[in-house]
Amino acid sequence: MYNITELIIAFLIATLVAFFTTPLVKKLAFKINAIDVPKGRKQHDGIKARLGGIAIIAGVAAGLIYLQPEHPYMLEIIIGGIIIIITGILDDTIGLKPYQKVIGQLAAAGVVISSGLVIDRLTMPFIGSVELNQFGFLLTIIWIIGVTNAINLIDGLDGLASGVSAIGLTSILIIAIMDYRLIVVYLCIVLVGSCLGFLYHNFHPATIFMGDTGALFLGYAISVISMLGLFKNVALFSFIIPIIVIAVPIFDTLFVMMKRLINKEGIGNADRKHLHYRLLDMGYSHRSTVLIIYAFSFFFGLMAVIFSSTQLLNSLIIFTFILLGIQIIAELSGVVLNGQKPLISSLRKIIKRRM
Repeated sequence: MYNITELIIAFLIATLVAFFTTPLVKKLAFKINAIDVPKGRKQHDGIKARLGGIAIIAGVAAGLIYLQPEHPYMLEIIIGGIIIIITGILDDTIGLKPYQKVIGQLAAAGVVISSGLVIDRLTMPFIGSVELNQFGFLLTIIWIIGVTNAINLIDGLDGLASGVSAIGLTSILIIAIMDYRLIVVYLCIVLVGSCLGFLYHNFHPATIFMGDTGALFLGYAISVISMLGLFKNVALFSFIIPIIVIAVPIFDTLFVMMKRLINKEGIGNADRKHLHYRLLDMGYSHRSTVLIIYAFSFFFGLMAVIFSSTQLLNSLIIFTFILLGIQIIAELSGVVLNGQKPLISSLRKIIKRRM
């Protein structure tokens, strides 16, 4: 059984530590010149401090020290997290090349796999549980690196990555509570609290950015937690639940990569093809763009929660709505046929009436 009082206290500890640590991190960032200067795609006002992710990490650490969770994989998960944190700090302070960041992510994924935490099976519709054997190691590496970078890539607007992460983690938290996965509940509750404590300083107009330190850490945390709480679930369709939870960053990243391949551009090139930039180019304000993506994230999170506990027929109906949401993201990302955007045109008219 869950100790509700204990969870509330852990949430408050994580939130308050992240909230009060952020201004201190800001001072540190300016002192060591870990700053973000507006140029190119970056259109924020004035010089902003990076390294805000340290405050998120501090909140998570404080919450976990209070909860003291025990789990066979915990030591390796922490070591992997430390590797990711070091990678992020190095990138925010001295700058790393893409391949150097990938090396850090591979090292973290390798440590996690060494613990035995592997996506060892998928539950396929109408087929049942499928053992992955050795392929599970490769899929685990792809999952950890893919999710880690997906969160990192959506960190392009004030409060976007921290808010989307908080929404996704809240969805996983609800599923974990229903499924009695205590370790996942513990990890999610402190991560959500830390994100919210930092979000106060990071929402538009932000006074500090989380940087790669925060974005890589949150992506790593979400990838590992989803493996602990969702891939290990043997219920029908469980293989797709983690993807639904963080559908916005995952499909935004995939569609941008598709667009770059179609245009014969490097998939790692920096540009304005991501969902948040396209919404800005459509005329939405910074704040409205972030809130729209929050709404998408909430929709997918809600669908994941319902999807995780429903029957086959209802799952198929919900899956239809999920596909509709993915289609909207695809159209916003510019991945459409013949340039037609009927859904987006309708959606835009509805949103403008409401704002």
